[in-house]
Amino acid sequence: MLDRHAPDPGAAPMAAPDAQYLDVVAIRKAFKGVTVMDGLDFRMARGELVSLLGPSGCGKTTLLRIIAGLMQADDGSVILAGRNIASLPPHKRNISVVFQNYALFPHLSVAENVAFGLRARGMSKADAVKPVHEALALVRMQDFAERSITALSGGQQQRIAVARALVVRPHLLLLDEPFSALDRKLRETMQVELKSLLRERGITGIFVTHDQDEAMGVSDRIAVMNAGRIEQFADPSTLYATPATPFVMDFVGLSTRLSGRVAAQEGALVAVDTDLGRLRAPGTLAPGTPVLIGVRPELIRLDGGADMNRVDLVLEDVAILGSKTMLQGRPGAEDRLLCELAGIRNGKSRGDAVSFHWAVEDTLLYDLSAGATP
Repeated sequence: MLDRHAPDPGAAPMAAPDAQYLDVVAIRKAFKGVTVMDGLDFRMARGELVSLLGPSGCGKTTLLRIIAGLMQADDGSVILAGRNIASLPPHKRNISVVFQNYALFPHLSVAENVAFGLRARGMSKADAVKPVHEALALVRMQDFAERSITALSGGQQQRIAVARALVVRPHLLLLDEPFSALDRKLRETMQVELKSLLRERGITGIFVTHDQDEAMGVSDRIAVMNAGRIEQFADPSTLYATPATPFVMDFVGLSTRLSGRVAAQEGALVAVDTDLGRLRAPGTLAPGTPVLIGVRPELIRLDGGADMNRVDLVLEDVAILGSKTMLQGRPGAEDRLLCELAGIRNGKSRGDAVSFHWAVEDTLLYDLSAGATP
């Protein structure tokens, strides 16, 4: 376990929130003539923990490498603590990176691995002893100082990688899929403890991950990336409750989704015709506009009043997921119907005819007329 009470070798002085502690402005990057990032902006505060979340190839690792100086942007600025570091080499940025494979040196001992960054900065071996011991104590690995890296488990190696990153007192800590090599139980434990460690010391950190649960668990805010751009940058609860685009709705959590077309405006609501009937949603759109209707599955019930949205369907699948049950119907190739029920004794089976009901105000509405991905 990480020790949240051990001496801290990497703590930065606590500061008032600064929305421009890291300010990445108008980043453009192309590979072999193909633009993968164009005009990307990204900003975070001192002491904030942010995740870059998205599928493989969306640009999250490219952005992290540009911030770290491991890759040069074709255009744009990277401003850290008021200083533009875009032209500086990695070793002059005072940014630490914990890589997916930890990048530890197998021929060095645990203590020598942790001391590597200090020694590279010119610190003598004798002077490095104390900060290395403190860093190892921070992650409760001080008794392993003389061990070989190859003798450690995956979780222990992850702790050593964190100690090595923190011992140099970085202005910014970057973590590139740091838990992917761990089993699920250890991964979840490390997520909680690393978040507590960084928060209690006011360390500013960026996680790169494709795992939505990991991002939701460790982050103050999440930047959901797609095709080299940030689709939404918000705190986890906002991201889940009010996803800004259909991509965010699908990538963060599960959702019922039905395509349709606006039939009429009814005050603050729109009436939408779908293959399963007319539904209503908050919003203002012109009749004829193609739209996507969405609703989170835990907001759907099997009974409801006349003032609720309702669709009738035949269950295609019933999945028992521990303490909950997922009911699924699929009315069309692009449409999806999901209902999440608490408990496992609900008496529902595949082939049953049911009705899904949900509150009109819980309905998400997306305009597809501007070319948004349905």
